[in-house]
Amino acid sequence: MRSLMQLAEEASSTPLSEHDIDWLHLLLADWQVLADLAAADLVLWLPADDGRFIAAAHCRPATSTTVHVDDIIGLHLPAAREIDLRRALHSGEVVRSPAARWAGTYSMMETCVPVCHEGRIIAVVTREANLSSPRLSLGFEGWTVAAADTLCQMMARGEYPYDSTPQVTSHGVPRVLDGALLLDAEGRVQHATPNAVSCLRRLGIRTHVTGKVLAQEITEVIGDGTLIEESMAVVVMGRASWRVEIAARASTVSMRALPLVNGRKRLGAVILTRDVSEVHRHEQELMTKDATIREIHHRVKNNLQTVSALLRLQSRRSSEEAVKVALAEAERRVQAIATVHAALSQNVDESVDFDEVARTIVRMAGAIASTDHSVEVITTGSFGTIQADQAQALATVLNELVANSVEHGLADRDGRIEVRAVREGTSMTITVADDGVGFVPGTPMSGLGTQIVHQMVRGELKGSIEWAPREGGGTLVTLVANLDPA
Repeated sequence: MRSLMQLAEEASSTPLSEHDIDWLHLLLADWQVLADLAAADLVLWLPADDGRFIAAAHCRPATSTTVHVDDIIGLHLPAAREIDLRRALHSGEVVRSPAARWAGTYSMMETCVPVCHEGRIIAVVTREANLSSPRLSLGFEGWTVAAADTLCQMMARGEYPYDSTPQVTSHGVPRVLDGALLLDAEGRVQHATPNAVSCLRRLGIRTHVTGKVLAQEITEVIGDGTLIEESMAVVVMGRASWRVEIAARASTVSMRALPLVNGRKRLGAVILTRDVSEVHRHEQELMTKDATIREIHHRVKNNLQTVSALLRLQSRRSSEEAVKVALAEAERRVQAIATVHAALSQNVDESVDFDEVARTIVRMAGAIASTDHSVEVITTGSFGTIQADQAQALATVLNELVANSVEHGLADRDGRIEVRAVREGTSMTITVADDGVGFVPGTPMSGLGTQIVHQMVRGELKGSIEWAPREGGGTLVTLVANLDPA
């Protein structure tokens, strides 16, 4: 499938600039609304260097049966239909076929609409309505087709698509099927589909709105304490192609305006509506849940820091050296877990960017377990993102390995400890190397720290670990972990 850019390069008879391509992309991003209002297929045609037209994009309507069942992008227009397209391309006027055309076993009515940008016609859009298919029963009564005609005239003058529409990132973008109203130049409602009437009733507007100013009706049902977006007035008056969410009576309705203009003269607007109460409620629940999870991690972190402070206080009050050492080790382990919870409290996911956590833990482990000698602890490589449970286990393991290197390998000398991580997908290899005194292979390793490491590695990290002499002196610990997808 060739992209719009590739198809535009083939259409060398009308060279398109980067701004022209951007304009066409802007049209394609919003032309589903036009297709639904017109109840017709929309096909974007570009003139090719061989004198023919090539289909660059296609949009099917949601309010009627499509004309083209098969994909037509990249195909050439039949020669019999080129006359009207050429007239639209050269005159800059909307050209309607005088009679219906046959497309296979059904008839269609075709309208050719030139696409104007910066005073030049850069493409032609055909509006192809399937005459053999009745429109869906939506209460349109033909006014949406007239609105589509106005938008086509605006396209021919370069006034559509709208280049001032803000980017929308939230859910619940209104569609024609969700509800549509037609306003006149003064903001009075001329027509409304049943779905649009239902949306207004959700807001508390019970009376018929035909002939009334929509902005006044909405203002009357909004409570004084309701937060109102600044863009609401221009949207409900149909003055700008913006979108706003209006909340009233425990309901939320999204509205988007499609201004209808002729130069500087306002003709009216189409207002698209959608009841997004459930979507909004689910988003609020997720926000509340995320805030609760972050608060829980924050409180756990605070509680662990309190426990760490109590252990440190108890250690200072003890006169037994063995008790002080044991309490210091416990404090170090609690601080490692608290560091992970501090990271979890900063995001909404149950996963941790472990690189900063690892640097904090190895630095803290080296400082707390340090002797009177100078020990440099560095971290290289990337750990990536790790699930919360495995992050806590890995934090504990790194804490034990670095502290063991400081307390035993570098107990009576200056030295260096390097922690290196290499990750490939869900598999990660971590090495902890020191240039200390090393150890004798086969020596029993039955300390509490070693038991914790073995249990964590085999359990939560689903991996393996081994100790070996380091080349040039010291100890090399190699840990292989199988991580859960983050």
